[in-house]
Amino acid sequence: MKKLTRAEEEMMLVLWKLNKAFLKDIIAAYPDPKPNQSTVSTILRTLEKKGFARHTAYSKTFEYYPTVPKRSYSRIFFNDFLEKYFGGSYEELVAFLSSEMALQLRVPEDVVTEKAKTAKPVEQTENLAQLSLF
Repeated sequence: MKKLTRAEEEMMLVLWKLNKAFLKDIIAAYPDPKPNQSTVSTILRTLEKKGFARHTAYSKTFEYYPTVPKRSYSRIFFNDFLEKYFGGSYEELVAFLSSEMALQLRVPEDVVTEKAKTAKPVEQTENLAQLSLF
C-alpha cells in the first residue's frame, strides 16, 4: 500500500467519516479556511490513482468513496510509525508514553463494576489494568 501525503491523509479522514460524498460535501467537512475546489479535486484524483478512493459518476457530478478501510490504513501507518520511532518495540512505545505523557495505569470504573458482577473474588484484581492516557 502506498503512503499518503498529509493532505491526502486529511482527505481520507474526511472520506472515512462521510463514507460517500460529493465534492461540495467534502469541502464542507473541512474546517475553515476551506480548501479550494480545484485543490480538493486534484487530491481526490491522486487518491484514485493510488487506489485509496473511487467515484461513481452521476452525469457531470461524482460521488467519491474510500476503497481502503480506515482500520487497514491505520494498521500500516501505526506499524510504520512503531518501526521508525521505536524499533518495532511496543515496550519502547509504552516507556516513551509513560515518561513523556504521564501515562498511568488505571482500571476504568465500568470494567471494575462489570467484572465484579461476573468474576470470583480472587479474579477481580487480575488482568484489569488498562493503559490510559487520562
